[in-house]
Formats: sequence, structure tokens, C-alpha cells
Amino acid sequence: MSNEEELEEIRRRKLAQLQQQAAQQEVAEQQREAFEQQKYLIMRKILDPEGRQRLENIRIVKPEFAEQIELQLIQLYQSGRLRGATPLPDKAFKGLLEQITRSERKKDFKIKNL
Repeated sequence: MSNEEELEEIRRRKLAQLQQQAAQQEVAEQQREAFEQQKYLIMRKILDPEGRQRLENIRIVKPEFAEQIELQLIQLYQSGRLRGATPLPDKAFKGLLEQITRSERKKDFKIKNL
């Protein structure tokens, strides 16, 4: 095998590897989009328009916290632990947010020097 043939083989392998990576990225993107679409549809069932707007406002300021709230709401909804009417009215959503933030604060602790 000459240097030219070896170089061509390396190029072919590299191209195949890049094509495989691109295909994997495309599949991952499609899965992410499908997950986001499902999440959107479920959130429409859980929250009324005012609650969804409140959640979007939270997302602007704290995107990770908004994601956490969404996942907790979906878990509560799917397990049947969301009491009352769904979609939740904004007032009920605010109460749930207060519960979540209170429980989050309890997890944080500070050590003070004496």
C-alpha cells in the first residue's frame, strides 16, 4: 500500500466518522425537539395561560429553576398528586411555587463562624 493509498484510506475513515457524528447529532436534536414538544403539551394541560406566562417570566430570569419547576409539575401531574382543577389557576400555581421555593431554601444551609 502506497502513501497515497494510506492517505486516501485515512480520509475515507475520517469522512465516515464525521458523517456518523453528524447523524448522531441529528438524532439527538430530533429527540430533544420531541421531548420539548411533549413537555409543552403537558404544560398546557397543567397550567392556565397566566401560569404559563409566569413560568416563562421565571425562565427569563432563572432558566434552570424554570426547568426544575416544569419537571416537578410534570411528575406531580403524571403521578396524580396535583390536587384541584387542571389547568391550575395562577393563584394555585403561585402557591405551589411558594412551596417549592420554601423546600429549596431548606436544602440550602449556611455555616456561620462563631
